[in-house]
Amino acid sequence: MQKIKSLMTRQGLRSPQESVNDLSPIENFRIPTKEELRELHEEPTDPQAQQEIINSIEEVYFSNDSFDIVKYELERLPPVLSLQELEEYRDKLKQQQAAVSKKVADLILEKQPAYVEELERVTSLQTGLQLAAVICTNGRRHLNIAKEGFTQTSLGLLANQRKRQLLIGLLKSLRTIKTLQRTDVRLSEMLEEEDYPGAIQLCLECQKAASTFKHYSCISELNSKLQDTLEQIEEQLDVALSKICKNFDINHYTKVQQAYRLLGKTQTAMDQLHMHFTQAIHNTVFQVVLGYVELCAGNTDTKFQKLQYKDLCTHITSDSYIPCLADLCKALWEVMLSYYRTMQWHENHDPDEAAVVSSVSDGNNVIGTEENSFDRNYVKKKLEHGLSRIWQDVQLKVKTYLLGTDLSNFKYDDFIFVLDVISRLMQVGEEFCGSKSEVLQESIRKQSVNYFKTYHRTRLEELRMFLENETWELCPVKSSFSILQLHEFKFLEQSRSPSVSPSKQPASAAASALTLFEQYCAGGNPFEIQADSKDDETEDVLASNGYESDEQEKSAYQEYDSDSDVPEELKRDYVDEQTGDAPIKSVSRETLRSRKRSDYNLNKVNAPILTNTTLNVIRLVGKYMQMMNILKPIAFDVIHFMSQLFDYYLYAVYTFFGRNDMFESTGLGLSSSRLRTTLNRIQESLIDLEVSADPSGTLTAAEERKEKVPSPHLSHLVVLTSGNSLYGLAERVVATESLVFLAEQFEFLQPHLDAVMPAAKKPFLQQFYSQTVSTASELRKPVYWIVAAKAIDYEQMLLLMANVKWDVKEIMSQHNVYVDALLKEFEEFNRRLNDVSKRVRIPLPVSNILWEHCIRLANRTLVEGYANVKKCSNEGRALMQLDFQQFLMKLEKLTDIRPIPDKEFVETYIKAYYLTENDMETWIKEHREYSAKQLTNLVNICLGTYINKKARQKLLATIDDTDRPKR
Repeated sequence: MQKIKSLMTRQGLRSPQESVNDLSPIENFRIPTKEELRELHEEPTDPQAQQEIINSIEEVYFSNDSFDIVKYELERLPPVLSLQELEEYRDKLKQQQAAVSKKVADLILEKQPAYVEELERVTSLQTGLQLAAVICTNGRRHLNIAKEGFTQTSLGLLANQRKRQLLIGLLKSLRTIKTLQRTDVRLSEMLEEEDYPGAIQLCLECQKAASTFKHYSCISELNSKLQDTLEQIEEQLDVALSKICKNFDINHYTKVQQAYRLLGKTQTAMDQLHMHFTQAIHNTVFQVVLGYVELCAGNTDTKFQKLQYKDLCTHITSDSYIPCLADLCKALWEVMLSYYRTMQWHENHDPDEAAVVSSVSDGNNVIGTEENSFDRNYVKKKLEHGLSRIWQDVQLKVKTYLLGTDLSNFKYDDFIFVLDVISRLMQVGEEFCGSKSEVLQESIRKQSVNYFKTYHRTRLEELRMFLENETWELCPVKSSFSILQLHEFKFLEQSRSPSVSPSKQPASAAASALTLFEQYCAGGNPFEIQADSKDDETEDVLASNGYESDEQEKSAYQEYDSDSDVPEELKRDYVDEQTGDAPIKSVSRETLRSRKRSDYNLNKVNAPILTNTTLNVIRLVGKYMQMMNILKPIAFDVIHFMSQLFDYYLYAVYTFFGRNDMFESTGLGLSSSRLRTTLNRIQESLIDLEVSADPSGTLTAAEERKEKVPSPHLSHLVVLTSGNSLYGLAERVVATESLVFLAEQFEFLQPHLDAVMPAAKKPFLQQFYSQTVSTASELRKPVYWIVAAKAIDYEQMLLLMANVKWDVKEIMSQHNVYVDALLKEFEEFNRRLNDVSKRVRIPLPVSNILWEHCIRLANRTLVEGYANVKKCSNEGRALMQLDFQQFLMKLEKLTDIRPIPDKEFVETYIKAYYLTENDMETWIKEHREYSAKQLTNLVNICLGTYINKKARQKLLATIDDTDRPKR
């Protein structure tokens, strides 16, 4: 390559760029010189040999154009030069050069046509470029002429027009900006008018307009100001939302909700609303209690404001407790009513509000149907969930207030008022969210049990005091008397129970159909209604002078056979003769008249027999039932305490009038096993028999004694030893019959007690009625037996019988003197019974029991007298029968009792005289009702002359075996 360059240099050739315009195609091709042709001809023409020469050229010669051949060859010279070697090497290089030159020449000759053709194209292109240069020159000259003549003027007009349009747009923008800067005044006015939706709508439009002109520097400050204004609107909106919690206004709340919808913060509004309700409950109760605490403290000390609500409740005094509780419930009712009305609003207005928002919003702000539906579902679920949360907060606040004061020393009416308020509040809770108010129930249950234990203990002590000061005089009441006439039982008439007449129910049924929220939604407060006015007049149940009117007193005898004016309560006073139970159905006219003829009450109207103490116990039962009716969770405790009232009354009557160690010695079975079991139970569980406390006793024993009451003592004004008064018969009648009347009232109340008694405790109630209440009438026997035992001188009769000679030899036709003496005793008893009946009406069951006791004792005295006979003949036995028949005949004229009690007891004993030895043994085994003495007398006197000693010993042994189980 270097050789070619040197060859071109020697020929004086220029580069194509320098000679392209000066050389013709022919001139551009140079013919080699002769020397070069010679050299070329000298070179081998064999292509293979020529190619070998080229291949022998060192690689370094082909490396690059900057390769210096001379320098390379000079550096390769050996240190010692040899001319011959140099010439040989020169010739070699020349051969190589010649081969390369020949190769290049061959290639040039091969490409010569293409070269000529390309050279012609270059020449043609040069000519075209020269012509284009001339055309461009002419075009530029003509453009300069047009610019100077037309374009500059026209474009100036267009530029001015464009500038005018821009200025008009700028003026419009400036006017809009001016309007935006004045919107803060209008926004303030709208906020003062509480037009929150309009203010937010205006603010949002201003923000949208400001975003359009954000390229103006003044707009950035205005945009920031609008954002601050919007935040201020949200703050005021939150304040407006908080006002809903205490006083719901539908128009106000509608504006607030529309505003939140425009902001797209419906869910946030719900969250904030629940926070406000929670805060409202706390602030409301705190302010109410704080007001009463400061009022009672009498100073303006601010220390109370720093107290926690729980500590603040402990500073409430007893006098301010009830009004504070009422105000507390009123305030909480307002909060819950606002929540209730809020839910109503969302049920009625949510679809309408969605339509309003859609109509006032444009393309980019329209809330989709799905989003609207999601918001409504969220609001609905949030409100429903909030019901239980709100009620739980209310319960906890009221519970804290309830437990902050000890109510055990409150008056009964005050405590009942507290229960009534809490009961009304629990009713509100049930209607509010369906809650059973377990928190309130537990707190009021604690207070009630605590209060009721103290209250019941005091009432039992009062009952003991009443009983010990009771003279058992008749408390005159009207024959139409019913416990429902008493103020304490008014609540029974208002309740839906079987005892309430259907005619009294419709009046309350219409009111009960509406919930409290529906009744007071428009206005009013359920806690403004007092439980029951204490000033209400109750029906006058007392009669004057034992008569309901003067006319009745005058006609007491004349109209005695007429039962047209006999009240239903009178019929309930009678007790069936056989069963001793009150009849379920009303008695017939004939039975009623026969009972009237038998009653010792011709001078009195058949009013219930009761005392002032009985009336007090009934009123106390009414109070207990009021508390139980209001607070059913403590129903068992209340009924248990009610049963103790009845137990103590029954035990007192028994202790005063029925206790006698001689009962069972008579073998009459005066006290049934059920009555004895009941009395023992009462004595063990309720009566404190210890005179003084044992200091060494355990704490448990002291607590048990605390639950008991000392045994009552009969008033010294009550005399039970006078024969003229039949040993206090009037007092005994009043006591026992008042107990029976009290038992009847408990029977009347049983359905009500059973309705509120927990299912697990119902066996206790059933046992109380079957084992205790039903035994009240059984107490008549032991009480009146004492009168019967003392009213007739049975000992004198035994002495008279002992003087009779029974071993007569002939049958007598005249009865003995002791029979007349005994009948005189019965006549005297009948007279004194009539005297007592002038003071107290003696019901038929009482007179029957008295006569029955007297006749039984008389008959048993006859048998005892006959058993004391030392000698007796068959004629003597006939005389005994004569005497007894005379006694029965006269006795049947004095009493209506049929059959005569223990008639067979006497007749069987008399007839046993005629038995043989074998029959006697069987008879002794079958008749265990006779004493061993009486049976022994039969063996010794009747059979003594007919049987031997061994047979007599056998019969006596049989008697001894028969009598052994009785010991």
